[in-house]
Amino acid sequence: MSGAPAAPEPFAPRLLDESRELVEQATAHGLTVRLMGGIGIRMVVGDRFPARFARTYGDIDVIVGRRDARAVEDLLAARGWDPATAFNALNGSRRLLFHDPAGSAQVDVFVEAFEMCHALPFAESLQRPGPTLPATDLLMSKLQIVALNAKDRGDLYALLEGCDVRDGDHRAIEPDRVAALTGRDWGLHHTFELNLGRLRDGLAAAEAPAALGGSIDAIAEAMERAPKTRAWKLRAKIGERKRWYEDPEEVDRGTEAG
Repeated sequence: MSGAPAAPEPFAPRLLDESRELVEQATAHGLTVRLMGGIGIRMVVGDRFPARFARTYGDIDVIVGRRDARAVEDLLAARGWDPATAFNALNGSRRLLFHDPAGSAQVDVFVEAFEMCHALPFAESLQRPGPTLPATDLLMSKLQIVALNAKDRGDLYALLEGCDVRDGDHRAIEPDRVAALTGRDWGLHHTFELNLGRLRDGLAAAEAPAALGGSIDAIAEAMERAPKTRAWKLRAKIGERKRWYEDPEEVDRGTEAG
């Protein structure tokens, strides 16, 4: 990371610059890397990002194609990021971690699919233009968090406020694309449904425009009217009696233990 300061704070300017440079360098090498997470949202919203949701960033989240994973691993190491050797050896087919020797920042690399509380297949979205995943995917990557915290809620409000909500435009949040995934997976549908409700209930406290309620409702309504698979309907009968999501920390601990 050329020019990275020794002090770990503030993260925002340094990691925003590092994210841009990383994607530009990867593209110059013919590699496909797309930004996710808070930085991805900040970039996709651009000048429309609401100042009240600005925050510092402690990590860079990216997703890469399977064929590019090894080359991206080498690129990050060359940029000065230290690989989490043991973690990467065990998880490299799906996820890689890199740490900042100058502080506590990290790069989290997902390989084709985003797997945390729920698995989201984003390989096809890697072919969309831009340094980030499409706005719809960025939205889903946050909505899938079961224990949604204040930081994640702020990112979601900023994304909803800064992007249009309409189908047929990859630059917008597309409700039908969300519904196409949730209609196959009751657990994903349920987590999204819970979080959309939390966002709707928190609009006033977040000083978000009332119009965001319409955007939230448009997504929820698309999910409701979408056709549901037989597997979805069978799982819905069980409901919350059985856990419907993965605990990311449990998954990582289990993998590390072999």
